[in-house]
Amino acid sequence: MLKMMLLGAIAMAAFTIALIFVRFWRTTRDRFFLFFAAAFVLMGAGRIVLGAVPHSDDQTPVIYLIQLLAFVVILFAVVDKNRRTRKGG
Repeated sequence: MLKMMLLGAIAMAAFTIALIFVRFWRTTRDRFFLFFAAAFVLMGAGRIVLGAVPHSDDQTPVIYLIQLLAFVVILFAVVDKNRRTRKGG
């Protein structure tokens, strides 16, 4: 029961952070914030899947791939931001 409550709290926090990044994106129109919002939505979704699938942990392939995709999106956002900055855009 405690595990489910904590997973729900982590998912809620991730979705809240995603909404904050969407607000930053709406203000600046910088896609860096949009990528971060997408990554946090993926992280929240991963926690929901972790709670919904019985007998699962962070090593379950589906959950691992969701988290991996979230971190790849963050990595892409950082690389994309640095490339655009160097080009002058």
